Amino acid sequence: SGINAEYGSSGINAEYGDTLLEKNLVRIIEPYSRVQLKHVAETIALPYEVVERKLSQIILDKKFSGILDQRSGVLIVFDASQDDQTYTYALETISHMGKVVDALFKKAQKLS
Repeated sequence: SGINAEYGSSGINAEYGDTLLEKNLVRIIEPYSRVQLKHVAETIALPYEVVERKLSQIILDKKFSGILDQRSGVLIVFDASQDDQTYTYALETISHMGKVVDALFKKAQKLS
Protein backbone atom coordinates (compact mmCIF):
# COMPACT_ATOMS: atom_id res chain seq x y z
CA SER A 1 0.00 0.00 0.00
CA GLY A 2 1.01 3.67 -0.29
CA ILE A 3 4.58 4.40 -1.26
CA ASN A 4 5.48 0.73 -1.41
CA ALA A 5 3.01 0.02 -4.20
CA GLU A 6 4.47 2.91 -6.17
CA TYR A 7 8.03 1.67 -5.84
CA GLY A 8 7.37 -2.05 -6.29
CA SER A 9 7.80 -3.41 -2.75
CA SER A 10 5.40 -6.05 -1.49
CA GLY A 11 4.50 -8.23 1.48
CA ILE A 12 6.30 -7.78 4.77
CA ASN A 13 8.74 -5.27 3.28
CA ALA A 14 5.80 -3.13 2.14
CA GLU A 15 4.29 -3.16 5.62
CA TYR A 16 7.65 -2.35 7.20
CA GLY A 17 8.22 0.45 4.69
CA ASP A 18 4.79 1.91 5.38
CA THR A 19 5.38 1.83 9.14
CA LEU A 20 8.83 3.34 8.73
CA LEU A 21 7.43 6.11 6.51
CA GLU A 22 4.74 6.90 9.11
CA LYS A 23 7.30 7.10 11.91
CA ASN A 24 9.61 9.32 9.87
CA LEU A 25 6.78 11.65 8.85
CA VAL A 26 5.56 11.96 12.44
CA ARG A 27 9.11 12.67 13.62
CA ILE A 28 9.47 15.43 11.02
CA ILE A 29 6.14 17.15 11.75
CA GLU A 30 6.08 16.79 15.56
CA PRO A 31 7.97 20.00 16.38
CA TYR A 32 5.61 22.16 14.30
CA SER A 33 2.18 23.65 14.84
CA ARG A 34 2.00 24.41 11.10
CA VAL A 35 4.29 23.02 8.42
CA GLN A 36 4.39 23.28 4.64
CA LEU A 37 3.90 19.90 2.96
CA LYS A 38 6.54 20.94 0.43
CA HIS A 39 9.06 21.24 3.28
CA VAL A 40 8.11 17.79 4.63
CA ALA A 41 8.42 16.25 1.16
CA GLU A 42 11.83 17.86 0.62
CA THR A 43 13.02 16.79 4.07
CA ILE A 44 12.04 13.16 3.56
CA ALA A 45 13.04 13.22 -0.17
CA LEU A 46 9.71 11.91 -1.46
CA PRO A 47 7.20 13.26 -3.97
CA TYR A 48 4.75 15.83 -2.59
CA GLU A 49 1.73 13.68 -3.54
CA VAL A 50 3.09 10.64 -1.66
CA VAL A 51 3.66 12.72 1.48
CA GLU A 52 0.23 14.36 1.23
CA ARG A 53 -1.55 11.01 0.78
CA LYS A 54 0.36 9.36 3.65
CA LEU A 55 -0.26 12.27 6.02
CA SER A 56 -3.97 12.13 5.14
CA GLN A 57 -3.98 8.43 5.99
CA ILE A 58 -2.13 8.99 9.28
CA ILE A 59 -4.67 11.65 10.30
CA LEU A 60 -7.67 9.54 9.26
CA ASP A 61 -6.26 6.55 11.17
CA LYS A 62 -5.97 8.87 14.21
CA LYS A 63 -2.26 8.16 14.53
CA PHE A 64 -1.66 11.91 14.52
CA SER A 65 -3.89 14.90 15.31
CA GLY A 66 -4.09 17.57 12.66
CA ILE A 67 -5.70 18.72 9.44
CA LEU A 68 -4.37 19.16 5.93
CA ASP A 69 -5.14 22.48 4.32
CA GLN A 70 -4.73 21.27 0.75
CA ARG A 71 -5.42 24.70 -0.74
CA SER A 72 -2.39 26.25 0.96
CA GLY A 73 -0.36 23.02 1.20
CA VAL A 74 -0.06 23.25 4.98
CA LEU A 75 -0.43 20.67 7.72
CA ILE A 76 -1.91 22.18 10.88
CA VAL A 77 -0.84 20.10 13.86
CA PHE A 78 -3.05 19.75 16.92
CA ASP A 79 -1.62 19.24 20.37
CA ALA A 80 -2.54 15.68 21.36
CA SER A 81 -3.45 16.86 24.86
CA GLN A 82 -6.10 19.17 23.40
CA ASP A 83 -8.48 16.35 22.51
CA ASP A 84 -12.09 17.45 22.48
CA GLN A 85 -13.74 16.23 25.67
CA THR A 86 -17.25 17.28 24.61
CA TYR A 87 -18.38 13.73 23.90
CA THR A 88 -17.07 12.45 27.25
CA TYR A 89 -18.71 15.32 29.12
CA ALA A 90 -22.00 14.80 27.28
CA LEU A 91 -22.05 11.12 28.27
CA GLU A 92 -21.36 12.03 31.90
CA THR A 93 -24.15 14.63 31.82
CA ILE A 94 -26.62 12.14 30.34
CA SER A 95 -25.68 9.61 33.01
CA HIS A 96 -26.22 12.16 35.79
CA MET A 97 -29.52 13.28 34.25
CA GLY A 98 -30.66 9.65 34.16
CA LYS A 99 -29.97 9.35 37.89
CA VAL A 100 -31.88 12.57 38.58
CA VAL A 101 -34.87 11.38 36.55
CA ASP A 102 -34.83 8.03 38.38
CA ALA A 103 -34.74 9.79 41.76
CA LEU A 104 -37.60 12.13 40.78
CA PHE A 105 -39.64 9.20 39.49
CA LYS A 106 -39.23 7.37 42.81
CA LYS A 107 -40.29 10.49 44.72
CA ALA A 108 -43.31 10.94 42.44
CA GLN A 109 -44.35 7.33 43.04
CA LYS A 110 -44.20 7.87 46.80
CA LEU A 111 -46.48 10.92 46.50
CA SER A 112 -49.19 9.09 44.57
